[in-house]
Amino acid sequence: MPITKITAKGQTTVPREVRAALQAGPGDLLVWEVGPDGTATVRRLQPLDVEYLRALEGTLNEWASPADEEAYRDL
Repeated sequence: MPITKITAKGQTTVPREVRAALQAGPGDLLVWEVGPDGTATVRRLQPLDVEYLRALEGTLNEWASPADEEAYRDL
């Protein structure tokens, strides 16, 4: 089990074994997901994920009015 240290700047090195398992290399983006129990998982962001998120981002502002916040507050 590889162990790394977080620097004062919040940086860490991704161990070789983890990079190999993720098939990640220089320039790749990693996604960190934190579960409700405090565990974190990391995966390599696929190019399709980025394109999808950018497309989705442009559609979300129509749901950001004060009336929407009031209507959906308890969901």
